[in-house]
Amino acid sequence: MKNVLVTGGAGYIGSVVARYLEDKGYNPIYCDNLSTGNIWAVPDHFYREDIKNTPRIVEILQKHDIDGVLHFAAYSQVGESVSNPGKYYSNNVGGTLSLLNAMTEAGCSKLVFSSTAAVYGNPLHIPITEEHPLQPVNPYGKSKYFVEEMIRDYADTFNISAVIFRYFNAAGTYKERGEWHDPETHLIPNIYRACQNDKPFYLFGTDYETHDGTCIRDFINVEDLASAHYLGLQQLSQETGVEIFNLGTGKGNSVKEVVEEAKRFLPHPIKIKVKPPRSGDPPILVADYSRAKKLLGWTPQKNLTDSIRECFEYLGKRFAHLSSR
Repeated sequence: MKNVLVTGGAGYIGSVVARYLEDKGYNPIYCDNLSTGNIWAVPDHFYREDIKNTPRIVEILQKHDIDGVLHFAAYSQVGESVSNPGKYYSNNVGGTLSLLNAMTEAGCSKLVFSSTAAVYGNPLHIPITEEHPLQPVNPYGKSKYFVEEMIRDYADTFNISAVIFRYFNAAGTYKERGEWHDPETHLIPNIYRACQNDKPFYLFGTDYETHDGTCIRDFINVEDLASAHYLGLQQLSQETGVEIFNLGTGKGNSVKEVVEEAKRFLPHPIKIKVKPPRSGDPPILVADYSRAKKLLGWTPQKNLTDSIRECFEYLGKRFAHLSSR
């Protein structure tokens, strides 16, 4: 397997995984509608296309003799999904339905899907295994759950082989590709942006049932995510059915702990302003990644400090570039 289609290839994780696969000898074909992706994160010859355009996706798959698809194209903001669920069901579910139909028409039978820990909802036990009940509490998580079910059905009917990765919280960079959103909703880059712009950092909720009252999350470095996708492609080459893996570190850090660690890399103090908790945010999400370790031979290599340092260095360069224009 060499030619792979990367949907959402201009996005944060999609662009990183594509670059990582290039370094491993793959030929990624980038496809993105640029609704949230960044043009500088893709090569000049990428396809600016929406995956809901089924006939066009069929053409791309056939033109490049695509061996497998890595599917990252999705909206992913929990708060926005609560206020605008239709946007998430239309894009995340409807878009994937179109992609699956295009794959079956083009005769492409291998898929790596970017799912999320949000499918678990409020966890019944920590760390979370893949066998944990799926009970998402927000439309974003529900949209990913519905997609997972669609993939199972298409795998049964059309003999598609799929690897589903349930991400926890991605952070960090890989070879000058990193996280840059507008608006930004993720914790680590927002700490830097608050410092950069001399504005308050908003901390959402301090009365969760955790040791310090703030949410606890499992932060996985994006390069480690990319290495898992590379190993997932190898798994697909062995003609598996549908395999599901958690991708995290097995260690959780609270928002307050992340802020304290981030302060080590900031040029000056930040002002913290507490706001009410965001709707749909579970208090604790921490992965059990032992299945990925056992079946893929995958183990995360980087820690939270690595991810914070990489993120801040990347954002510093981006802001410097913008100020020099």
